[in-house]
Amino acid sequence: MLFTSLLLLLAADWPQFLGPQRNGTTPEVISLQSPRLVWKKSVGAGFSAPVVASGKLILFQRLKGSELVECLDPDSGKRLWALEYATTYRDDFGFDEGPRGTPAISGGQVYTFGAEGVLHAIDLATGRKLWRVDTHAKFGVRKGFFGAAASPLVEAGLVIVNVGGPNNAGIVAFECETGNVKWTATSDDAGYSSPIAEVVGGQRMILCFTRAGLAAIDPASGRVRFQFPWRSRNDASVNAAVPVVAGNLIFLSSSYRTGATLLEVKGDQAKPLWASDESLSNHYASDVLKDGFLYGFHGRQESGQALRCIEMKTGKVQWSVDDFGAGTVTLAGDRLLVVRENGEAQVAAATNRGYKPESTAQLLPGTVRSYPAVANGRIYVRNETTLAAYQVNSTK
Repeated sequence: MLFTSLLLLLAADWPQFLGPQRNGTTPEVISLQSPRLVWKKSVGAGFSAPVVASGKLILFQRLKGSELVECLDPDSGKRLWALEYATTYRDDFGFDEGPRGTPAISGGQVYTFGAEGVLHAIDLATGRKLWRVDTHAKFGVRKGFFGAAASPLVEAGLVIVNVGGPNNAGIVAFECETGNVKWTATSDDAGYSSPIAEVVGGQRMILCFTRAGLAAIDPASGRVRFQFPWRSRNDASVNAAVPVVAGNLIFLSSSYRTGATLLEVKGDQAKPLWASDESLSNHYASDVLKDGFLYGFHGRQESGQALRCIEMKTGKVQWSVDDFGAGTVTLAGDRLLVVRENGEAQVAAATNRGYKPESTAQLLPGTVRSYPAVANGRIYVRNETTLAAYQVNSTK
């Protein structure tokens, strides 16, 4: 009885990109020693990750000439409702043509941002479309390398998106209830990182890692508090990982010979404390923070990434598992949940003393690039064709 109560206390929804706090962490206690497949189903294309809240699972995907928002019963995988609309997006590089951005669930509504920059608000209970904004048409946004990819952020009655438009339409806040524009900020092109809301040095800020660098914005007014340029001179480079915050420190990381840096924020100023391309340079997956140490993937995806731990304040590498391959890392309780692109998942203690998997399971065939959702004792994971739900309650 005590154990059951503990699991209920530790259980949590996964309502948005990177989880409950939008930082890749969850209080869930899990183990992969004997994961049980609950259900699996065929799905469409896309890198958009599943989200779970209020007894519903949302998956955003591409089926032939449509983008599809599908609501499923997280216990059975049964469809509850679906919203489908036409898309003509074509990837210039021949990659997956599905949506990249992960939906956000908040206040009984679902917000999705498609590959062509169409932002939707949908009623979570019924699937009814509440409003729609074609941000690329409205703000004159160019396509970019891989289309629109950022996940929408819901903050204080606003949906905030890295739209990437010119003429001060780089970052746009829309009213949740109406879709009307509340404020716009910067003229930065969109990156592939998603905006977050964090308290930095005692002040609530929107942090957006755009194509040009970091922008810190007041959430109520849209005033730009500061900007910090951080990107390679290589035109093909992208910023994709989400910033990591600790107190008045902000960690930024990118690949393409850009590297990582740690910023110290005082008021409306940010200065670098260190910078290195040999520490923890993220290609597309974000890092997680525990007890002053960062855990994540170093190097380019196609070159065989290393899984690493570094000290945040110094950038000093604590350990590195070279040629590990690409994947994602989530902090579940005091454990790292690592899901590799080949579909293998590992759980290991989050410690700077080394990496030693405690349990391992092959969840799906590769290629798995989307983040898993960890919700209420289960892992929901997808590859290019399949979504699967596994029961992973810890028995310790």
